[in-house]
Amino acid sequence: MCTGITLKGADGTVVYGRTCEWGAFDLKSKVLIVPRNCEMTGSTPENKPGVQWKSLYGLVGLDALNKPSIIDGINEKGLACGAFYLPGFAEYKTYAPKEAEKSIGELEVVHYILSTCKTVEETHEALKQVNVVPVILKELGFVLPFHYMVTDATGRSIVIEYVNNGELKLYENPLGVITNAPPFDWHLTNLRNYINLSAVAVPPKKLESIQLAPLGAGSGLLGLPGDFTPPSRFVRAIAFTQTARPTKGDLDTVKEVFRILDNFNLGVGLAEGSDIHSIDGDPLLASTQWTTAADTKNLVFYYHTCWNRRLRRIDLKTLDFNMEEVTSIPLDEKREEDLKDITPAQQ
Repeated sequence: MCTGITLKGADGTVVYGRTCEWGAFDLKSKVLIVPRNCEMTGSTPENKPGVQWKSLYGLVGLDALNKPSIIDGINEKGLACGAFYLPGFAEYKTYAPKEAEKSIGELEVVHYILSTCKTVEETHEALKQVNVVPVILKELGFVLPFHYMVTDATGRSIVIEYVNNGELKLYENPLGVITNAPPFDWHLTNLRNYINLSAVAVPPKKLESIQLAPLGAGSGLLGLPGDFTPPSRFVRAIAFTQTARPTKGDLDTVKEVFRILDNFNLGVGLAEGSDIHSIDGDPLLASTQWTTAADTKNLVFYYHTCWNRRLRRIDLKTLDFNMEEVTSIPLDEKREEDLKDITPAQQ
């Protein structure tokens, strides 16, 4: 269960942001800083080496389960990408051993895109060069069913899906929103059920001698679905991004992205699959383990976690992407809230 959005600021800033929900156990995500010319090898179901490539661009993002691939991040050209769960619908191409050198696992798609592409248009071409095949993640015992959202610095956004034995589907995403199942085109059709929603209050209405007026603010959004299913979150994400306050750009737009994404935070125990609250004795405080935002114009990556809501940032413009090795940084120095005590001192 994850929700992705984009917002545009008045100065042309395009910010992609998302939540990451996983309530079963700690994903143990870290920040990865990946240099240019970093060698990567794709995975295959039989553990033979898959496609081999070198990163053309430096990138920053988050991994999961100690895997060497970023599943959400941004590169030095302002291309942002994230993987989102698509259970019951994602279907990758049947693996052919003779095509091992063209194959890549579903967990490596984001990393492949960010390390080789600088625009949505280039992403189209890059994906034609590889076969995304089903690779069982041993930690989970099954293949991760993903679809992906890609956003570049111009604001163009697409959704990538693999269905029907690996058929590649590319959808333009002008609204810049994604959640989970069903496939993306279904969500767009479902929006027709909510075209009555508006940020404008419903006017009073008189019935016989009775004057009826809204009970308070927000009457134009009466009927907005409030549950945590993907279809409902998709509709809410559209409603919130389309009615968001105008932002100036830069940090102002980033803050609005985080404010909107706060509406999608999911606590442990609120959804199926979130009944295991800790691993190795470390409590999992929420199913929303981390939330990110990528400023594609100013090249800054932001995040906070369920353990520490303090906003942290990495400025890609100051990084030396000619470094020799991947840099790994813990998401939290300490898994505790960064509190400031402002109690006045006693005289």
